[in-house]
Amino acid sequence: MSVTEEFLEIRGCRLRLARAGQGPVLLYLHGANGPNPCSPFFDELATRFEVIAPDHPGFGTSGDAPWMENIGDLAYFYLDVLKALQLEKVRLVGHSMGGWLAAEMAIRATHRLASVTLMSAAGLRVPGHNGVDIFLLPPAELQGRHLYVDATLSATALAELAAPKSPEQLDVLIRNRTSAAQLCWQPRLNNPQLARWLHRIDVPVHLLWGDSDHIIPPEHGRAYQRLMPQARLDFIDKAGHAPQVEKPRETLTAMQSFFEGVSQ
Repeated sequence: MSVTEEFLEIRGCRLRLARAGQGPVLLYLHGANGPNPCSPFFDELATRFEVIAPDHPGFGTSGDAPWMENIGDLAYFYLDVLKALQLEKVRLVGHSMGGWLAAEMAIRATHRLASVTLMSAAGLRVPGHNGVDIFLLPPAELQGRHLYVDATLSATALAELAAPKSPEQLDVLIRNRTSAAQLCWQPRLNNPQLARWLHRIDVPVHLLWGDSDHIIPPEHGRAYQRLMPQARLDFIDKAGHAPQVEKPRETLTAMQSFFEGVSQ
């Protein structure tokens, strides 16, 4: 996949955007671990869509936004991004924290959206199904035991975690973790008000979960569907918190089936 990079000045923040592919616009919002647009999943998406994958403010190589205090601020920020780029009929896709962010955007405004895909999305508090705490667990335990079902992928993640890092790479890792904590620490990975406003989302919604997600358990997907009965819910068999990495083909098949239904 040929990826181009550009920067956009929005609300005093220099936002990095990675772009690839041609076709209908798909905006992908990454999770708390930070951006990673180079993967078979993105390669395949870019054969069907124009994929725009930003680094959130405070993450990756985007600038900081000192005024940004919570996920609601970030949702309004991205609505400003859609307006600045003059994007219409956007397929909005978010993973984990990015899924929560996508939901927060959609309860505020959907006039620039064609659909919303919430993949392993945080955002709701589901008593009895809290999942593991991404901030309290050591990164090695999180990635080695809880991120994937596939032991080979877990071993690869651990090896990448242990590999020597340049000062620039360490700076990005620290920024990612600090920014994630600022947005998600309290209350932990949820907004108590979100559930009461999900009814405002008036575009098609796709809920997509790994059936063995330890971090945001599958019951969260069911909770989202109870609040949005019109939403489609798909589980990816034998996948953990990142089905797009662990089972990219199955994840893409489910997404494409949903998108075909939206376009009819």
